Amino acid sequence: MMIKIENLSKTFRTEEVETIALNDVSLNVKDGEFAVIMGPSGCGKSTLLNILGLLDNPTSGKYWLQDKEVGTLKEKERTRLRKGRIGFVFQSFNLIDELTVAENVELPLTYLDIKASEREERVSNILKRMNISHRAKHFPQQLSGGQQQMIAIARAVISNPKIILADEPTGNLDSKNGEEVMRLLTELNHEGTTIVMVTHNKHDATFAHRIINLFDGQIVNSIGDFV
Repeated sequence: MMIKIENLSKTFRTEEVETIALNDVSLNVKDGEFAVIMGPSGCGKSTLLNILGLLDNPTSGKYWLQDKEVGTLKEKERTRLRKGRIGFVFQSFNLIDELTVAENVELPLTYLDIKASEREERVSNILKRMNISHRAKHFPQQLSGGQQQMIAIARAVISNPKIILADEPTGNLDSKNGEEVMRLLTELNHEGTTIVMVTHNKHDATFAHRIINLFDGQIVNSIGDFV
């Protein structure tokens, strides 16, 4: 099992307000599955994705990632575990403006201490696959939104992660570029990458094996299956 969570809750507290973002959520995601999380704004989708991606800890409950209990890890341990294992794709691309396309894509490999010649080869291969080699020396602001998201996906997959977490990856794109992003994610999934994607887009959700509907911090139903 890639992901297993049991009775997971997340509460955010300020001096005056307590907000329950996730309330007693239990969920399994199998190796190689493409799962989509849907629900209205504020229902806890992004909070759940952040916990799955080890960007945050749950307030209570259990979380196993590849059979390792990770719900109580300290930030340093979470960061170490994320490296090379989890790839993130965000709605806002999150590219670094001061770095070229090639440098943005290469960044995760730098953190993994992979030697320069291998980094260069991997970046070259992934940019060819995305049909964006001709943009390698450009900067993010010189690219269209669709191209920027392709670069963000290239960066997410360059370290061959076991799982990709995508938060509204087509949210800022037109339908043509959105379709291309979904085609690419589906291709990666067919090659064995587990994908968990948050989306509002019903069309994008049709690419998944299973749709998990979240409402007020709770799973209300799960449609579909992955064998």
